[in-house]
Amino acid sequence: MAALLPAEWIKNWEKGGKNEFVQLCRALSENKSHDSMGFRDIQQALYELAYHVVRGNLKHDQASNVLGDVIEFREDMPSILADVFCILDIETSCLEEKSKRDHFTQLVLACLYLVSDTVLKERLDPETLESLGLIKQSQQFNQKSVKIKTKLFYKQQKFNLLREENEGYAKLIAELGQDLSGNITSDLILENIKSLIGCFNLDPNRVLDIILEVYECRPEYDDFFVPLIESYMYMCEPQTLCHILGFKFKFYQDPSGETPSSLYRVAAVLLQHNLIDLEDLYVHLLPGDNAIIEEHKREIVEAKQIVRKLTMVVLSSEKTEEKEKEKEKEEEKTEKPPDNQKLGLLEALLKIGDWQHAQSIMDQMPPFYATSHKPIAIALCQLVHVTIEPLYRRVGVPKGAKGSPISSLPNKRAPKQADSFEDLRKEVFNMLCYLGPHLSHDPILFAKVVRLGKAFMKEVGTMKKFVSERVVKFQSDGSKQEDKEKMEILFSCLLSITDQVLLPSLSLMDCNACMSEELWGMFKTFPYQYRYRLYGQWKNETYNSHPLLVKVKAQTIDRAKYIMKRLTKENVKPSGRQIGKLSHSNPTILFDYILSQIQKYDNLITPVVDSLKYLTSLNYDVLAYCIIEALANPEKERMKHDDTTISSWLQSLASFCGAVFRKYPIELAGLLQYVANQLKAGKSFDLLILKEVVQKMAGIEITEEMTMEQLEAMTGGEQLKAEGGYFGQIRNTKKSSQRLKDALLDHDLALPLCLLMAQQRNGVIFQEGGEKHLKLVGKLYDQCHDTLVQFGGFLASNLSTEDYIKRVPSIDVLCNEFHTPHDAAFFLSRPMYAHHISSKYDELKKAEKGNKQQHKVHKYITSCELVMAPVHDAVISLHLPKVWDDISPQFYATFWSLTMYDLAVPHSSYDREVNKLKVQMKAIDDNQEMPPNKKKKEKERCTALQDKLLEEEKKQLEHVQRVLQRLKLEKDNWLLAKSTKNETITKFLQLCIFPRCIFSAIDAVYCAHFVELVHQQKTPNFSTLLCYDRVFSDIIYTVASCTENEASRYGRFLCCMLETVTRWHSDRVIYEKECGNYPGFLTILRATGFDGGNKADQLDYENFRHVVHKWHYKLTKASVHCLETGEYTHIRNILIVLTKILPWYPKVLNLGQALERRVHKICQEEKEKRPDLYALAMGYSGQLKSRKPFMIPENEFHHKDPPARNAVAATVQNGPGGAGMPTSLTINTVRLEEGTTEETDKLKEKSQGVVKVINKAVNATPKVTTSNGNSASNSKIIKEKDDKEKSGKEKDKEKKDKTPAATPEMKALGKDGKDKPKEERANKDDKAREIKEKTPKSDKEKEKVKKEEKASKEEKSKTVVTIVESKSTAEKEREKEPSRERDVAKEIKSKENAKGGEKMPVAGSLKSPVPRSETSEPEREQKRRKVDTHSSPSHSSTVKDNLNELKDSSAKHYINHTTPTLSKSKEREVDKKDLDKSRERSREREKKDEKDRKDRKRDHSNSDREVLQDSAKRRKEENGTTGSSKHSKSESPSDSPRLNEKEKEKNKSKSSGKEKGDSIKAEKMEKSSSGSKKESRHDKEKTEKKEKRDSTGGKEEKKHHKSSDKHR
Repeated sequence: MAALLPAEWIKNWEKGGKNEFVQLCRALSENKSHDSMGFRDIQQALYELAYHVVRGNLKHDQASNVLGDVIEFREDMPSILADVFCILDIETSCLEEKSKRDHFTQLVLACLYLVSDTVLKERLDPETLESLGLIKQSQQFNQKSVKIKTKLFYKQQKFNLLREENEGYAKLIAELGQDLSGNITSDLILENIKSLIGCFNLDPNRVLDIILEVYECRPEYDDFFVPLIESYMYMCEPQTLCHILGFKFKFYQDPSGETPSSLYRVAAVLLQHNLIDLEDLYVHLLPGDNAIIEEHKREIVEAKQIVRKLTMVVLSSEKTEEKEKEKEKEEEKTEKPPDNQKLGLLEALLKIGDWQHAQSIMDQMPPFYATSHKPIAIALCQLVHVTIEPLYRRVGVPKGAKGSPISSLPNKRAPKQADSFEDLRKEVFNMLCYLGPHLSHDPILFAKVVRLGKAFMKEVGTMKKFVSERVVKFQSDGSKQEDKEKMEILFSCLLSITDQVLLPSLSLMDCNACMSEELWGMFKTFPYQYRYRLYGQWKNETYNSHPLLVKVKAQTIDRAKYIMKRLTKENVKPSGRQIGKLSHSNPTILFDYILSQIQKYDNLITPVVDSLKYLTSLNYDVLAYCIIEALANPEKERMKHDDTTISSWLQSLASFCGAVFRKYPIELAGLLQYVANQLKAGKSFDLLILKEVVQKMAGIEITEEMTMEQLEAMTGGEQLKAEGGYFGQIRNTKKSSQRLKDALLDHDLALPLCLLMAQQRNGVIFQEGGEKHLKLVGKLYDQCHDTLVQFGGFLASNLSTEDYIKRVPSIDVLCNEFHTPHDAAFFLSRPMYAHHISSKYDELKKAEKGNKQQHKVHKYITSCELVMAPVHDAVISLHLPKVWDDISPQFYATFWSLTMYDLAVPHSSYDREVNKLKVQMKAIDDNQEMPPNKKKKEKERCTALQDKLLEEEKKQLEHVQRVLQRLKLEKDNWLLAKSTKNETITKFLQLCIFPRCIFSAIDAVYCAHFVELVHQQKTPNFSTLLCYDRVFSDIIYTVASCTENEASRYGRFLCCMLETVTRWHSDRVIYEKECGNYPGFLTILRATGFDGGNKADQLDYENFRHVVHKWHYKLTKASVHCLETGEYTHIRNILIVLTKILPWYPKVLNLGQALERRVHKICQEEKEKRPDLYALAMGYSGQLKSRKPFMIPENEFHHKDPPARNAVAATVQNGPGGAGMPTSLTINTVRLEEGTTEETDKLKEKSQGVVKVINKAVNATPKVTTSNGNSASNSKIIKEKDDKEKSGKEKDKEKKDKTPAATPEMKALGKDGKDKPKEERANKDDKAREIKEKTPKSDKEKEKVKKEEKASKEEKSKTVVTIVESKSTAEKEREKEPSRERDVAKEIKSKENAKGGEKMPVAGSLKSPVPRSETSEPEREQKRRKVDTHSSPSHSSTVKDNLNELKDSSAKHYINHTTPTLSKSKEREVDKKDLDKSRERSREREKKDEKDRKDRKRDHSNSDREVLQDSAKRRKEENGTTGSSKHSKSESPSDSPRLNEKEKEKNKSKSSGKEKGDSIKAEKMEKSSSGSKKESRHDKEKTEKKEKRDSTGGKEEKKHHKSSDKHR
């Protein structure tokens, strides 16, 4: 530090140094800002001055003079100077130089007048004082000071111990202990105490201690002692009271000591009155906070160990050791833990109502540590009791309950009592949060809090209502908005209290069912979302928050395991009681375990459901939550490992769901919303739950295994459905279905669920199904669809008309806005239309009370028109405008809006159920054991049911009659057929029949019935024949695209269709009656409006039988194809369909055998690979065998004659359904006639090759199709007409050579007298054959005729095959011979073409919708026909334009199984041999012309056809069928029209009494056919080529015929 007094100043002291020093001191004294710094600087300046004197640089008198000047500058200057002297005294006394000490002494002596003696005596050494002469002797001075200190500090002035001053203390205690009830005040006593302290020298601290002791003993005198202590404390230091209390607590801190509650109370009161601070007292209390935290952690660890022990599997040997260890631990625990003074103080604070201090103590401890001690929990509960008392008395006490009021605390500083719900938020909710799960110690308080919550929710409800009304009348003001916000805050507080306090407390209560019910009273006012959130917290978080709860959870699981192990059907009641007991407190844990067991063992479902009857309402609600949580478990896989089936845990849960929701009153909203949410997310697995719930609660079953009896019952009224429609007797579903309905309506889930399911059907395939196995996708699709049907059925039968109409939008909105598939949209709307019509009908009936049946029908029709007119308009938007050219919107809407209930009455079902009831009544009468009153009741029930059923039947009968009347009136406007009738059928099948027949089993029956009904109504423009043909002709595509259940329904549809067909087939009388004069069986399709009843145009009975046989054949072919694909879906579906149609198919023995072989093969192939297919195949195989006795040979099923073949082919020409149809049919019929073998597989192989070639020909060669589907016999007949024009023997000879079958035909024509349509020719030929056989001839002639007939038949049988095969380019050596035969046939044909010029269509072709009279425009008609041929894809036509693509799959097997339909006959074999010989002779000649013909082949023959033909021939040769291919020489579907004309002419001349009109017809047809021929040729050049070939071919044909004649 720099010197303040420079050396220059000392040197020049007198000159200027002195003045400088004085100025310095003055400056330092005046500087007030830095006071301490100034003080130090002055000290230093004075020290330096004095030091210069000591060193001898300055004289002591100079220094004393200047100090005398400076001393005035500051008041404390003498003291500062004394300090400086003190320091110098110490410093100089240590120095050896005596001069310096002398200088110091002289300086002090010189300055004695400046500093007083007393100050110097205080600060200087006794020796220095002696040397200065201020004291006489230093030693004496020292002794004196010691004596004074002893007297001051060690002599007792006050008495601390009672025995030291017993009188004073006795008086004090008497003073404090006197009766205080009089006018004695604390001030008066305080004065007395002061007097006693003064008089007896009592220690004031000890007096305070005694006051506290007396206060402990007289706790009731708070009002006296608290002011006394407060006044007394003014005389003491503030900390004294706290220290005294602290010493008191320390006294009891020995391990054996126990702090008295009175001390805690006194401390609490003093704290409450702020006489001491909690922080000051808290440090005196034990145990320390660290010790408390350690103890808490130890408790948690212990709890976890207990849990681990309970979950561990302990072997019996270890059990005894474990038990011994546990006993030792328990003994250790029984030793008393040290006293916890903090908790004692806390309890006292709570008891007197000092919540603030209590709260701050609890905040310093772990959560719920304090309240886990019962006394504290009870004290806190008591405080809450007191606080809520006024509010509880006002709003919480139930009606009729008295209750015991609780008096408020006398303490004014206690928390304010709650008068409103807002007050609860201030203190009570906070107190409850500190209580936590330990509210369980006071069930009464628990109930009170819950009741307050209930009252609050009630108030919220009324307030919401009030606010909404206010808003409606005039906008709610600000205060109401504030109230609303307050209510929301309170509501969230209430939820928190429920979560943190009420539910955990319930867990710790000992099975208190009343509390559970009380809590439900409040819970049911919460929306389910809040409840489920609370249950979720309770289950997944609460149990981990506290050691006690951890233990309880473990114990509950342990107990649940014990009960579930012993639960069986027999002990349901006792086990149920145990489950009930356990569930009152810990439902979430219990149900979680039970559900985990159910997911593993589904046989537990029934006993568990039965055992849940002792649950409380809250428990049922928790169960619902637990189920949803289990369903939504993200860790569980919803599919089995094979990825093809839904997991069994999910199926078990769904089943449990249905059972439990039906039996007990559980709220469904959450579950239904969960399903809806899953659907929104595009997940359809959980529909299984909805399906089960609806099935169990509403009694609506969805099963594909329904018997036909059940199905029939399902078409009746509600009562009949309930009695006969389901597998189980559905009883008592009224309440449960009402609950389900209410849940759906209250939460607006009815329509959304329907729409989501309808949309999800496609979602399953296109969104969910991407990665999944096809089998699983099918299952999910079926589940989705079935649930939709079931759910829709439930809504239809349970919703009132108003509810339904209010919720379901119109059909166009459903389809266009909600994108609901049409079938589902109509399914949902259908009940609405029915309801609507019946309500309108009832209105009209009430308006006019005319009882006549006619009036009623009229009113019914009017109501239908009123309701359906908007629907007719709405459906127009669903399809393209051109759809409505063929079918009217009215027809479309009618089809989709009706049900089986509207079309037919199931009389047999009603009779069956009534008879059952009669049998029951008889059994009741016969039962002797039944008590009479029960007998009476049962009989009354049966009688009432019987009456209901009969009434229902009568009602349905009337309804059906009304509906049929309505349909009769509508039918003329149904089918417009603006394009063609064929197109109409296409649209009808495409938009109506196919979508609906796979919708449900009843819809399948409905579709079949509706087709029959449309036929019976004689609906214009509806060809029944075409419709049935389309349905049966090719079922491969439809079967392949079905799911499992759809296949079952499709099978039902086919079964019902076959049933109708079989009925007509079985008896001529039935056929004539039901089909004879019906427009649906017209074989000539004329222009619209010309459906005349011309008998000649009708398909006769025998031809119909041929057609039916063809349909059976088609079904066989399709079935075998599906079975051979190896595709899982194809095989499964066709087996399902076949099983369903078993009653009516197969009827023909050889078709049945073919099927049987294929199914047997499947059984062998799939046994190891796909067990489910194996099971299906085995099942069908067994049933098929049992049907074998009922099968009949083919000739009994229909008359197998050659012309019949052609009739069959012609009958089913489906109009403009694709060019391939005629050819395929011809092949089909050709196959029917082959008698070579019954080996199906061989023939199948052969036909595979054939059809490939044919398909090519069909798609590419107009030559085959020009005749628009005419088959061989037609061209033959035309040829015969031409022949007739020739004269005499020459013609006869020619006739015998060329057409051996002409004679019977001519006879038939002659007899019939009419040129019938193509479809009826078969019948004529049959008759002709019969006549021929009757005619008496010589045996030889008979034989000859027979041979000729058969030869011609067999030649025909291969016609088409030969045509096509002859077109191949490359033929191998081994195929040369058969090819020659085909070439000959081709030459014959071309020759005939050259003669006949143009071909001509037969009048009876179903393809031509032209009336016979229209001959003026043959070319236009032919064009139209040609266009039709390629326009609309016919459902049933097998060979379509796109068949090239499908060739390898479906076409391969297309003509598989016709050959087995024919039985072998020896005659035919003989004929075959003869024919073979004759053909061998002509082979040489054929070789020569082979090359020429190949060159002249048509332009569109290609290499594909070669390959196909080669393979076909190879197969034929391998199967030993070369012979059969050789048969195909004489005719083909495109045989020369010239020859046909000749033959027809012959027929005409022979038939006597024939009208000229017939010949005119023929000429007209010739003209039109010439037009068609021109149209069908590609160009003129080809025609010329053709003619050239024909000219050469004719000769060969004649020669060939001669040679064959010779051979014969």
